Amino acid sequence: MIKASKLRKSRRLQRRRRHTRIRKKVHGTGERPRLAVYRSLRNIEGQVIDDDRRHTLVGLSTLAPELRDAAPNGRDGKIGAARAAGKLLAERACERGVTRVVFDRGGYRYHGRVRAFAEGAREGGLIF
Repeated sequence: MIKASKLRKSRRLQRRRRHTRIRKKVHGTGERPRLAVYRSLRNIEGQVIDDDRRHTLVGLSTLAPELRDAAPNGRDGKIGAARAAGKLLAERACERGVTRVVFDRGGYRYHGRVRAFAEGAREGGLIF
């Protein structure tokens, strides 16, 4: 029987390895920065990053005051909050002149909250 802490550690390590593999191929530039996603158990974060200059252009989390009350608790609430966060991040990025990005899913599967975040970003005006 595997201990819970060992299982948790191995899952974290597996995601880290997947993210490293993805980052070998996905690189943000000045013309087309990288939209990186981080998903925790309760929240989701996104950043638009120019990897050439090592500079974050825009960042947003569901903990932001504008989004804190965006969706109720529960599964559908978290997915709705992720979509709202993606849309708001895209609007802020468009204000800064960023319209085209490459999507970095951060080692997570493209479904659920990660997919909702990406769809919200597309609704907000980002192209990827």
